[in-house]
Amino acid sequence: MDPRRIVILGVSGVGKSTLARALAPLVDGVHVELDAIDHGPDWTSPPVEEFRARVVAATEGPAWVTDGNYINQTAEVLWHRADLIVWLDLPLWVTVLRLVRRSTGRIVRRTELWNGNRETLGMLFGSNSVVAWALRAWRRQQAEYPDRLPRIGVPWVRLRSSAEVERWLAEFSAASRR
Repeated sequence: MDPRRIVILGVSGVGKSTLARALAPLVDGVHVELDAIDHGPDWTSPPVEEFRARVVAATEGPAWVTDGNYINQTAEVLWHRADLIVWLDLPLWVTVLRLVRRSTGRIVRRTELWNGNRETLGMLFGSNSVVAWALRAWRRQQAEYPDRLPRIGVPWVRLRSSAEVERWLAEFSAASRR
């Protein structure tokens, strides 16, 4: 069976949304960005049960690709329904460089993300910055995912470089055309 319901995991800036946007048309499904569900106006988040209900509703169809972690909120309602889990585990330095470049561009262009939210310089640096968040998340994922993912009972793949991601996507794309 070809995967049609895919969960993409990885730290901020690793390329989850980029891969999800590429995969969604290949599975003839929707791209569900978990950040868009979580981040309300002024960066507010819905209560956990409401967030979970929104995620379930967004993934009711037969084909979807989600990107985002939200492990504690989504693993129980999403992961077991997936046909495939993809963990983007690129080197930390690559991810941090991408994250800083992406956020800097968003700040300079004043790019609206979700529900009127925009990144600010304060969100890029400091103890609660997106970079600090990515570092903490990377450590958590390195400690948790290698043991947790095999126990879920869903096929999963760990991609550790940009070249691996490109190669895997090319193979997936070729297989989806057959």
